[in-house]
Amino acid sequence: MQFRVLGPLEIVHDGRECTPSAPKVLQVLALLVLRANQIIHTGALIEQLWGESPPRSALTTVQTYIYQLRRFLEQKALARNGEDMVVTRAPGYILRVEPHQIDLRSFQSLAESGRELLRQARYAEAARDLRAALALWSGSPLVNVQLGGQLGAYVADLQEQQRAVLQLRLEAEMELGLHRDLIGELRSLVVLHPLDEWLHGQLMRVLDRSGRRSEALAAYHNLRQTLDAELGLSPSAEVQEIHHQLLRAS
Repeated sequence: MQFRVLGPLEIVHDGRECTPSAPKVLQVLALLVLRANQIIHTGALIEQLWGESPPRSALTTVQTYIYQLRRFLEQKALARNGEDMVVTRAPGYILRVEPHQIDLRSFQSLAESGRELLRQARYAEAARDLRAALALWSGSPLVNVQLGGQLGAYVADLQEQQRAVLQLRLEAEMELGLHRDLIGELRSLVVLHPLDEWLHGQLMRVLDRSGRRSEALAAYHNLRQTLDAELGLSPSAEVQEIHHQLLRAS
C-alpha cells in the first residue's frame, strides 16, 4: 500500500486507487500522512478543519472523521483493524506506516542521496537519483484537498523542495555537459516561472555553451524587461555577472 501526496492525495493498493472522497476526511488523512508516525494533536486537526472558528462540536466531529477513516481502511481491505493504522495516542492520533509507503519520504531519500553524490562530484549518479526523485511527482501536491492554513504551508514547502531538487538535477546535468539537451526544458521553465532569475541564468549558460551566445544575450534582455515591467527591478548581481561574461566573450 502506498500513500501519495506529490500530486493528488491517493491511497494505492495492489495497483488500484482507493482514496476517501469526503473532503473533511481527506483533510484529516492528508495531515496524518504528511506527519506519519508522529502524534497529530487533536487541536491541530481542529485548526486545519475549521481555522479559528471551530464549532462547539469540533472535538466530537474530529472523532467521527477518524472513525470514518478507520472504517474506510477496513472496508477497502487496507487494514485488518483501522485502529492499528490510525492509532489513538494522547493528545491526538498517529498514522502508523513504513516510510517507504509514502511517496514524499521516497522523494526526500532520493533527493538527499542525489545531493550527497553531487557534493562528491559523482554527477551521473547524482542526476540519476535526482531524476528518480522528480519522477515521483504527478502534479501539484494535494491538488484534490481543501488546504487551509497548515496544509497550505506544507504544500508551499513541498513545492520549494521540488524546486530545489530540480535545480540540483540541472546542475548535475550541466556538469555532465548536457547543455543542448537542457535548452528546451529551460525555455519551458522560464515561461512557467518568468521571475525566477536562477532559471534564466541557467538558460543563458546552456545557450552560450551550445554556441548560441546571441540567444543567451537575448534571454538576458527578456529577463531584464520582465523584471522591470513586473517589479521595477534589475536582474540580480549573479545574473548580471553571467551577462558580463557573455559580453566579454563576444
